[in-house]
Amino acid sequence: MSDNYLSWKEQRITEFSEENINTMYNRGFVCVRPENGLMQQTRSIRINLTKFELSSENKRILRKTEGLELNIHSLPYAQYSWEIGKMGKDFYEQKFGDGTFSANKIKELLTGKRDDFNRLLAYSLNNEFVGYCIAIETKEIIHYSYPFYNLHSEFKNVGMGMMLRAIEYAKNNGKKYIYLGSFQRPGDIYKLQFSGMEWFDEEVWRDDLEELKKIT
Repeated sequence: MSDNYLSWKEQRITEFSEENINTMYNRGFVCVRPENGLMQQTRSIRINLTKFELSSENKRILRKTEGLELNIHSLPYAQYSWEIGKMGKDFYEQKFGDGTFSANKIKELLTGKRDDFNRLLAYSLNNEFVGYCIAIETKEIIHYSYPFYNLHSEFKNVGMGMMLRAIEYAKNNGKKYIYLGSFQRPGDIYKLQFSGMEWFDEEVWRDDLEELKKIT
């Protein structure tokens, strides 16, 4: 999330058909927040959902976050409130430093006229909203792009519980892949605990995770 985000190439698209978005993601590009249609090629990671099965650790997290519900909304999001922007700003500030992701940028992504980001994944527990993820969905893919939640919540394992429910949603709805962002720092290792994981090496998609771990 910092300014040194790994980017090999940058491209702006004006064709927002699902086919074009699927193709760009398959080439290692991901949509990013600064501008509508801006895509960067990075060390993208994704799950091939035909190969995904819940591990014992995945099941343990699901049990520990029992009751966490996912609802998916199209963007722009009519129920946006300042509390959502503040939750996101605070999350990214605490995780990555001041000025990483402003509340205004979150509001822009959720309420503005963007052609790329088109979904808000909203998570609730005991009728309380505990987290969100700004995402892209086509018939073939989901990009689980900008998640955020209350880091001081009494509920534990919220972040991983959110990601797992998005993965299950993608698999249950016939998607080919769910993209989980990039792998560029040691802290990204948590993204690799899923079966069916693949990563883009600037040329092709690979599934040898031990080689990926050596890079960081």
